[in-house]
Amino acid sequence: MDQKNKNRILVIEDDEYFRFLLRMHLTQAGYEVRVAEDGVDGGKALLAQPPDLILSDLNMPFLNGFDLLALLKQDAATASIPVILLTGSRDNDVLAKAMALGAADFLAKPVTQDDLLSSVESCLRRSGRLAQ
Repeated sequence: MDQKNKNRILVIEDDEYFRFLLRMHLTQAGYEVRVAEDGVDGGKALLAQPPDLILSDLNMPFLNGFDLLALLKQDAATASIPVILLTGSRDNDVLAKAMALGAADFLAKPVTQDDLLSSVESCLRRSGRLAQ
């Protein structure tokens, strides 16, 4: 795939091993992937080069996924970037809050490669950001 036709995905995940797995699966699927280990680093990374999609853990130090999502939705420059939240929780209240804040999708850990790639492609397509 031509480099300029790749979608850019920012992975914000504090678990080093899970961050590695997400990056590996997404890179193998042809996406350009950048990673950050918490919401603060993720915010800096997305300001430096806005991604087409953000995949963010919910429970992180400094700035959790809910707070990050709320900040993104308040700024016109980042409000349209789809955000997929990841969490180990299967609590319906958590899911409802994620959707109310404008999450594009919500994935419970552990995430299968197929579920991950299906969600990413679906969110990119719905947002009109899927590279051809």
